[in-house]
Amino acid sequence: MTTGISLFPAVDILDRQVVRLLQGDYDKSTVYGDDPAAMIEPFKAAGASWVHVVDLNGARGETGVNDEVIKRLCAVGGIGVEVGGGVRSLERIEELAEMGVRRIVLGTKLARDHAFAQQAAERFGELLVAGIDAREGRVAVQGWQEDGGMDALELVGLLKGWGYRHLVYTDIARDGMQTGIEPELYARVAQTAGFPVVVSGGVSSLDDLRAACALGPDVVEGVITGRALYEGAFMLEDALAVVEG
Repeated sequence: MTTGISLFPAVDILDRQVVRLLQGDYDKSTVYGDDPAAMIEPFKAAGASWVHVVDLNGARGETGVNDEVIKRLCAVGGIGVEVGGGVRSLERIEELAEMGVRRIVLGTKLARDHAFAQQAAERFGELLVAGIDAREGRVAVQGWQEDGGMDALELVGLLKGWGYRHLVYTDIARDGMQTGIEPELYARVAQTAGFPVVVSGGVSSLDDLRAACALGPDVVEGVITGRALYEGAFMLEDALAVVEG
């Protein structure tokens, strides 16, 4: 019997390279490879059904820098590609969909332009994922560089009414730090949203994955993991075994 929860290996792309940032700080990046498409082949081979891609150039307003990389990722086939970072227009959503992206994360515009967030959900439905990045309970935007002007849970509470059914919620203080997750936080987020959430930030061990899965599929849709995977804290096959039950 499976848990009904998905694992999302993370591929963060900056200047066409795979990197990880510490707490979203562009000056504290670690480069893990210069061929993102080659890096997701092992994910696919191990049995992962999704990969979570963040266009870090896009997140800070540099649209298009990594488009060829995203196209190559989608061309790998056999694994769903979810992309966020710099999605700030209906045209950009259409461009990513045409590249073959299967889920598109809306972040900054979600917080700053509620009318657009609703319009996008009405037009694109299940293709869209709400992306809420929170620091000390506040929404962070523009690649985590600015305050989004509202409480994170307040924004979560608006999503269902707008038509969103998928949410990636990132705990910035824990992202890339391998400090573990806060299960109680995600339980509150899912309860507020009215649908399950994708856990992002702080996964450092198989025990963290077990803690997330223990919340159940009504609370957790999936778990994103990046640095712990790249630095060998656990093998992807073992992580998938945990998440898939």
